[in-house]
Amino acid sequence: MQIGKLYRYSEEQFVTDINYQLMGDRLTNVSGELRPALHCQISDGGDYIVELEDNQRIKCNLRKNFNRPAFGLPPRFLYRFSGTQA
Repeated sequence: MQIGKLYRYSEEQFVTDINYQLMGDRLTNVSGELRPALHCQISDGGDYIVELEDNQRIKCNLRKNFNRPAFGLPPRFLYRFSGTQA
């Protein structure tokens, strides 16, 4: 997975670093999966900006995919995103 950053769309406020993986090779519509580096509050269905490793930005909507609990640690969620380059 590659390393990027997640921002809230409304005020472009930094949320957390992420690990992401893009799906497909589309120039305008981009989709993929991401996992927050740290446990944080991310709204399921919320609008966000994903900043990729090469500094490209994607305005997207996040959907919680599934829970990966680990003993003694808070749950880590994997999110699917789809959106367009910002």
